[in-house]
Amino acid sequence: MLNFSSTLIHRPSVMLSACDSTDMAARAAEGLASTALRNVLQRVQQAAERASRQASQVRVVAVSKTKPVVLLQEVYDAGHRHFGENYVQEIIEKAPQMPKDVQWHFIGHLQSNKAKALLAGVPNLYMVEGVDSPKVANHLEKAVAGLERNPLKVLVQVNTSGEESKSGVEPSECVELARHVKLECPHLEFSGLMTIGNADYTSTPENFKTLASCRDQICKELQISPEQCELSMGMSGDFELAIEMGSTNVRIGSTIFGARSYPVKT
Repeated sequence: MLNFSSTLIHRPSVMLSACDSTDMAARAAEGLASTALRNVLQRVQQAAERASRQASQVRVVAVSKTKPVVLLQEVYDAGHRHFGENYVQEIIEKAPQMPKDVQWHFIGHLQSNKAKALLAGVPNLYMVEGVDSPKVANHLEKAVAGLERNPLKVLVQVNTSGEESKSGVEPSECVELARHVKLECPHLEFSGLMTIGNADYTSTPENFKTLASCRDQICKELQISPEQCELSMGMSGDFELAIEMGSTNVRIGSTIFGARSYPVKT
């Protein structure tokens, strides 16, 4: 993991505002994010090779939670186009500041009453990774139907770890929700499944096997091919294992952008 703070110049005699400190950190980090991206892509290539897969079968989503747009732009300038965020307000603020060809992913639980704001604020939203109830699907369906845009790709979120704190349907309910999206939401495109993993944002092989098993059930019940049902599993701590076990979409945050920068509580 990159430690951006180690590159800062400390001047004890100068009092810095929070904005100044953030700006300095962003400038100090310039160059590190693009280098980290290249390293991640190399690791993706190696993991795919170990599984006798093509790296082109794996999409890397750069998750920039809490990071300034200057770092996103650096990764964009390095040729990357898929970016993700976990909070509606943050993605709405960042999307207008980035080029229009960015393909945005909203990742995780989406409150149904924020579906309209998400779609309106991010016209180039590529995918929602986290539909975890018919209610959320219905609100997204209504929001997309009110816009002149292509159907929105969505992934059904499955709670593979069994933790009560995690969003997502139980594995036994994945077929029912996938069927609802596919048959009852014509403006949504059911594109597969996603899982978050354990409390420390890593997963065991069992988590990944559970999601793969859900895909097998869905493909059988809905009569679709596995190629039509993506598996979004794997983050900074476990993406190589996820790729080896069939992931088509990995969500990489801190390994590219450095540790997340949360406000200090006073």
